[in-house]
Amino acid sequence: MDVTNLTAEAQFDKQKQEMKIILTDEETQMPIKQAASQLNITSSRGRVAIFIDGSNLFHTALQLGIEIDYTKLLCYLTKEARLLRAFFYTGVDRHNEKQQGFLLWMRRNGYRVVTKEVIQLPDGSRKSNQHVEIAVDMMNLSPYYDTAVLVSGDGELTYAVNAVAYQGARVELVSLRGMTNESLIDVADCFIDLDSIKHYIKKNSDSCCEEI
Repeated sequence: MDVTNLTAEAQFDKQKQEMKIILTDEETQMPIKQAASQLNITSSRGRVAIFIDGSNLFHTALQLGIEIDYTKLLCYLTKEARLLRAFFYTGVDRHNEKQQGFLLWMRRNGYRVVTKEVIQLPDGSRKSNQHVEIAVDMMNLSPYYDTAVLVSGDGELTYAVNAVAYQGARVELVSLRGMTNESLIDVADCFIDLDSIKHYIKKNSDSCCEEI
């Protein structure tokens, strides 16, 4: 059956099932290369790998005055594509039970969560940069995806994006224009302003699988 003929609800269920199949290779010990080779590419964006800078997205959502619905976000970012991986990078406080519950939900709903302990700086502020982890994962997986979606506006990722582009992958950048480094926009193939899609990815909004 042609996907375009499916209802929005059926298409969303189909995407969730596909994500479940692809993301179970860790349990079966199937190498990423083997999992990737089993995908039948039938869409214009091909295999998609998503890399979300959690801290950056959190502050962007605050700026927009919305709460992100991560199921809808994943649905939106995988339109006309086959999901290979969806990574979510964030700093963690092991004593924050609410955060631990959120990350457990993310793991059970299609995301591969990558964490790093938050450190407290001398001035009292707390920080957990994961630019290296994002860059390494983007490069290591580049042979297995056709499109990389980076959800971040941090200019420190410019070199990694440029390197992935030279490997032949299409790079889509998703962020808020006013919080995005211009050099990052320059090296991406496509820029999507979060302000323009917030209706589709915020909580209590219509499904992102509707016609856009």
